[in-house]
Amino acid sequence: MYLIFRCDCGRVLYSKEGVATRKCTCGKTIKVKQRRIFDKVETSEDASLAVQKMQDEIYGNTGFIRANKIK
Repeated sequence: MYLIFRCDCGRVLYSKEGVATRKCTCGKTIKVKQRRIFDKVETSEDASLAVQKMQDEIYGNTGFIRANKIK
């Protein structure tokens, strides 16, 4: 089971259930138990997709593009 939550900087993150802390890319170490959990998913692939979907809703189109499709 994976937990979906947000850092204080606004970035959406996920971690495996039972993990005490998670480090955000902004540098902050987050105590997972103290965060509001937005979603729970079964696999890491589902967690990754859930994070991408939430990031898109918050910041607009942040989808990834393959390098060979960049002009």
